[in-house]
Amino acid sequence: MTEPYVYPRPEDAARYPFVEHRIEQYDAAEQKLRGEAFLRLMEQRRSVRTFSDKMVPRELLEMAIQTAATAPSGAHMQPWKFVVIGDADIKRQIRQAAEEEERINYEGRMNDEWQEALAHLGTHWRKGYLETAPWIVVVFEERYGATPEGTKQHHYYVKESVGMACGLFIAALHNMGLATLPHTPSPMAFLTKLLGRPDNERPFVLFPVGYPTTDAQVPVLDRKPLGDVMICVPPKA
Repeated sequence: MTEPYVYPRPEDAARYPFVEHRIEQYDAAEQKLRGEAFLRLMEQRRSVRTFSDKMVPRELLEMAIQTAATAPSGAHMQPWKFVVIGDADIKRQIRQAAEEEERINYEGRMNDEWQEALAHLGTHWRKGYLETAPWIVVVFEERYGATPEGTKQHHYYVKESVGMACGLFIAALHNMGLATLPHTPSPMAFLTKLLGRPDNERPFVLFPVGYPTTDAQVPVLDRKPLGDVMICVPPKA
């Protein structure tokens, strides 16, 4: 017989603080309404490549990052840093460096199969939106931490943790009516030097953040239906 699951274990509760957790409970009808509303909202999310230069209040970015930071992380190490750039000169330097790497990619590093896979998206190496968007947010993954004594602190499941935080960041921006585009110029090492980040951090992804232009266009895309992305093993009757 399976032993009952006890959490926290008494020996853990004796060493560390635990508190009761409560979340809002809804009846089945309300759950469905809320789920449908959020689905409809997120179905409208698209990656935008033409941004207005209209300013976005910094407060909105702060709230989106606070939302991102609620993501689960390995051993709760929270191995992420969100570097927010509004300075025009630094944005220009980021664009120039990103375009140089992307130009090399499109003109040599990327094989024909890769380029053909991207063709229907209409992408190319020019990244003017990196200057036009009012903000760039560069997310760094902390490969390890540092204790107050200066020794290294191991971080666990870093990429998985940072990836989940980035997903919440995108959702938070979209919920506020803002647009973004996850951009990963490869290699991205120039961001570490340009933004003066320490050796324990590595660039993970950058996000231009702003409002789309009034004439913004996106490619016609179909998302996979539920049956292609979900496999359900129901409980036995």
